[in-house]
Amino acid sequence: MKGLAPAATSKWKTGARHPERTRERILAAALKEFSAKGFAGARVNVITRRARVNKRMLYHYFGSKAGLFREVLRKKMAQRAAWAGSSPDDPAESLPYWFERALQDMDWIRLQQWEALQAGNGKVMDEEARRKAAAAGVENVRGRQKRGYIAAELDPRHVLLAMVSLTTYALAFPQVVRLITGLSPDDPRFRIERTRFLRWIGSALRPGNSSKDAR
Repeated sequence: MKGLAPAATSKWKTGARHPERTRERILAAALKEFSAKGFAGARVNVITRRARVNKRMLYHYFGSKAGLFREVLRKKMAQRAAWAGSSPDDPAESLPYWFERALQDMDWIRLQQWEALQAGNGKVMDEEARRKAAAAGVENVRGRQKRGYIAAELDPRHVLLAMVSLTTYALAFPQVVRLITGLSPDDPRFRIERTRFLRWIGSALRPGNSSKDAR
């Protein structure tokens, strides 16, 4: 038993010497666990084992399981905000762009699936910050309307909601894709077809292509 103490101490000191590296390793392990099992089902001991740290170190950095989950969300939101900064203004280009980002970010999609199952329509973790991020997305659409990329008569809230749905639904529900198209979302043929379709839909959002009589 005495032989275990130095190893544990060494592990703690290693983490203390490289705090950012250790912190990022914990966040990466937590993202995998939360996206696989949701917040309620995720186990801290699985996260610490995957990150090669002890529980004391995890709680030192994040305070609690909820604090860790909140930081995972914030990291993903920061990543998505950076992607938004590079997104094309033209919806015929931005829809394929976000579809490609979604393909690279399946953990985010799974996190939201679990959240919907576990929270339903109730409040979610870090709700206020996420509302602000959503509001920024709506303002982005409104700005593109003013610059002439998206029809001004469309409700920017519903434009954003449609864009999110069009670029993520097929990846969130692969069984529906297979039943309708006979293809898997992983199939290159589906990705080519989907990208072509998204370009067409995006072009329909441009000024002059929407109906002013729509209710």
